[in-house]
Amino acid sequence: MILLVTLIAIVMLAAAILTVTLRNWLAATAALSVVSLALSVLFALLRAPDVALAEAAVGAGLSGVLLALTLRRVGLWTNNDGKPGDSQ
Repeated sequence: MILLVTLIAIVMLAAAILTVTLRNWLAATAALSVVSLALSVLFALLRAPDVALAEAAVGAGLSGVLLALTLRRVGLWTNNDGKPGDSQ
């Protein structure tokens, strides 16, 4: 149990560092969602399933989607060619 909690904490720390250091805004948003998802797994291991479910739904799900849509709206979400726009 202690080993698993330590592993989750390391994943959270690595994803948090990636969130700050990544230059790609969409990748930073994904890394932030990984932090929230790992935290929800930690809450589930600590026998708080209601808190884990709320964290997974709001933190990893809703916040990640809202941040990604905001990046697209303000033009920071770019295509592979480096030009902002639709990915259709």
